[in-house]
Amino acid sequence: MASRSTTALACPNFKMWQPKDLLLIVVSLCILACTVAGDGGGRPLVTAVRRDAATSLYSIPVNSGRPLVLDLSGPIVWSTCDDCASHDTLEYNDINCMRAHRFHPPNCQHNGYGMPDAHNPYRCKCTAHPHNPVSGDTASGDMTRVVLSANATDGRNPLGPVSFTAVTSCAPDSLLAGLPAGAVGVAGLARSGLAFPAQVARTQGVANSFALCLGNGERDGVAIWPIFGGGPLFAANGRSITDMLRGDTPLRKHGEYPGYYVSASRGVFVDGAKVPLDTYAPLTIGFSTTTPYALVRRDVYRPLIDAFDQAMERDGAITAGARLSSPAGSPFELCYNSSRLSLTRFGYFVPTVGFGLEGGTGWAVLRGDKAGYGGGAALAVVLGGLQMEENLVVFNEEKQTMAFTGQINGRGLLCSNFNFTVPA
Repeated sequence: MASRSTTALACPNFKMWQPKDLLLIVVSLCILACTVAGDGGGRPLVTAVRRDAATSLYSIPVNSGRPLVLDLSGPIVWSTCDDCASHDTLEYNDINCMRAHRFHPPNCQHNGYGMPDAHNPYRCKCTAHPHNPVSGDTASGDMTRVVLSANATDGRNPLGPVSFTAVTSCAPDSLLAGLPAGAVGVAGLARSGLAFPAQVARTQGVANSFALCLGNGERDGVAIWPIFGGGPLFAANGRSITDMLRGDTPLRKHGEYPGYYVSASRGVFVDGAKVPLDTYAPLTIGFSTTTPYALVRRDVYRPLIDAFDQAMERDGAITAGARLSSPAGSPFELCYNSSRLSLTRFGYFVPTVGFGLEGGTGWAVLRGDKAGYGGGAALAVVLGGLQMEENLVVFNEEKQTMAFTGQINGRGLLCSNFNFTVPA
């Protein structure tokens, strides 16, 4: 009788894939969440967000209190795994793994993608391809299940902690390069069934929607509280934020990328004057929590900064000696001496850059010191974390829309007013 130990199950061969391949592999990931460990009773969940001063990245402590970095373009949740022998893994022919790998590398079987299980030669385990949005590195890791936790809320007060089981990917420690100290992975927020908002929606029975209000970067360490699962939303003073939202802007697809994109179909403006653009390329705007500054496509960048500088002169915002040479290594071309600029309660007195969005709303960037040339990116503009400060944004995957308040500090509020730490 042949020894069973001489036979092993052949799994599909594994290869390292570049980030461009990762996007094709994981864009269609489906919800793989398991039964809720702690029933949220259909309530939205909240958790604290903190901005790291060294990296300008935002993190939430949902992995046993350990931080995961927020990534609006990330399609999965991933973290390092302490012990490879201690975590559960999905089989490569599991229907959930098949859904997770709708896009296949060459020579991959169409019933999944896996690697041999070192602890069982007759089993192939499912692998995923976690991606670091800062370093651009991609690795491979087991698809596993972990318990994540947050607090239930009624939109006003905390209602108690909730734990739920989510499907995530393991990742090697080396994939943490460039992330804040103490971070153990990334919480993807993108339009994917394995992203954090989708898994909250599935396990808690709430809407696949989340509200994000990033606090002013000058107040690093101050906690803010995003809400996953819909509204209503209230500030600490009891004021309804939901009523302050402007009309819905349709979310659009951008190739196979799973992030959040809108169309600036009505153009780009500086102080209300439309900027003439010598381009017929789509004016698609993306949002990023892992890029601090706005990135602008070349054909939009040059007319925009020229119009901005002309508006600075026209409005008398600059005086002799206000323009400065760009420091070596700076991402900026056009710089001004801040000591020569007037201050208002909203920042420096500089022209307002606006984007006329599809649906009739407009996104305004009130402070002009946060835009850099983004190379030849297909997107016209990527709005980074600093352009999203003090602006409550609601991404609703079910309605496929985005809504926002505009900068709430102009209404006597701050993102830090979303305080769910103390019950009323």
